[in-house]
Amino acid sequence: MFFPKKYRSHKAALIMMAAEFPFTVVILILTGIADHNTYRTKLWQDGADNGFNSAPDEAIYAAANYRPYTAPMVWSSFLTEYNLVLGVLSTFFLLTKAPMQILRVFYPPISVAVHGALIVLYSIAASFQAGKDMSDPQHPQPGPPWYITKSCSVAAHKSNIGYCEQAKSLFAITIIITIIYFSEFIIALISCFSTKAEREAYRERREEKRALKAYEDSILRAPPSGTYPMTPGPMTGTSFPAMTPRTLAFTRLDSGSQASDLPLRHHFSTPNPGGPLHLHTGGGSMSGYAYQEQPQPQMYFPPPPTQAAKYG
Repeated sequence: MFFPKKYRSHKAALIMMAAEFPFTVVILILTGIADHNTYRTKLWQDGADNGFNSAPDEAIYAAANYRPYTAPMVWSSFLTEYNLVLGVLSTFFLLTKAPMQILRVFYPPISVAVHGALIVLYSIAASFQAGKDMSDPQHPQPGPPWYITKSCSVAAHKSNIGYCEQAKSLFAITIIITIIYFSEFIIALISCFSTKAEREAYRERREEKRALKAYEDSILRAPPSGTYPMTPGPMTGTSFPAMTPRTLAFTRLDSGSQASDLPLRHHFSTPNPGGPLHLHTGGGSMSGYAYQEQPQPQMYFPPPPTQAAKYG
């Protein structure tokens, strides 16, 4: 099975990843600022004051009248938390795949799976940010919220202009990074389909590996060219007999040469068992300590007594 490991253009993949970096950082910053309802309710109330959408206090009226109420997704706390988690997840993926791409181990199928998932997640985030608000029949909002469709200068409270620009920027960056992810997805997807030349090269490499494996198996299964004895013995076909320490010792003892390999054998043997022994040190002979065996005194045995003569 062919598993693609190379991109058609590795340089293009690196360029797109470098372009992704600043937008990922901006999204992480903007979602972090928007967390904990920094400006969501303020923009909601500002739109209600201008008559663009419903008011946040409708939840209080619904609870007082025992009516069920669900906040529109575009103004819900879930969207704020979702954007924050998505920003953190994007940063994690970027820090993980960047070194893998440099080391060429971020293979195209893995890139397709990762960027495909990110495209889906960011598409959901963009649809939530551009969601409608039809909770108030008197002030319906059939399209995106006012801070996206209108200029921030129409804000009822001038202090919300900065928050309006942040929310507008977050939506724009979400669209841009989705396009970047889609481009990376296309680059990886094209690299997953092999060309005719790549298939030929892959088939050649596979045939070479198969031939090499068959050759190694044939060598391992081939019978040995000769038999080897379990015990040492003379080698056939050579002029040198097998030598062991015992063979060498008997050869020296049984040799008929007059010169013996044991220098003191004839020195102390009969008829000269008590030959002089000279001690030698590294420099020369120690004449003052020369030792010569002294002759042993002969044992004296007295003759047996003779029988006394009988005098008659």
